[in-house]
Amino acid sequence: MSRVSSAPIVIPPNVELKLDGSVLTVGGSKGSMDIMVHESVIAVVGDGMLKFSVAVDNDRPAAAMAGTMRAIASNMVTGVSQGWEKRLQLIGVGYRARVQGKKLNLVLGFSHSVDYEVPEGIEIETPSQTDIIVKGIDKQKVGQVAAEIRAWRPPEPYKAKGVRYVDEHIVRKEAKKK
Repeated sequence: MSRVSSAPIVIPPNVELKLDGSVLTVGGSKGSMDIMVHESVIAVVGDGMLKFSVAVDNDRPAAAMAGTMRAIASNMVTGVSQGWEKRLQLIGVGYRARVQGKKLNLVLGFSHSVDYEVPEGIEIETPSQTDIIVKGIDKQKVGQVAAEIRAWRPPEPYKAKGVRYVDEHIVRKEAKKK
């Protein structure tokens, strides 16, 4: 059985944590987030640490939920103190990106440009025409926005053209032989 939930989360000094009933609120320099703690999980705040445990012993789904709650809370603490970011790279001739207000304009080889509306709580930067940085305090939302941008033109296996994560490895196929 997983022991993820038994590891306590150390709260940094610049992060404020409040547990009101079953609502856990985490606030920091970057913003504030809250989450409902599952009824089968007990959350305890004290001594600069946050601990999760199972309400009923020998309950496998509750143990799994306790580990999930701990991971989500840990991501929230990291998000409000440091923030999350995903980096994307455009590979291809003529592929470029530009931020215009709350829209990301992508030229990806289609007959038209793609305008992506940036959701609330997410910040997108384009340091160069082929680099995109997605930032935010919610890890799930940052990953979802990066995946939606990548979905417009995922990397193809022959020339690896398309939108890809910076650390992503593309397995290339060999071209057809004559």
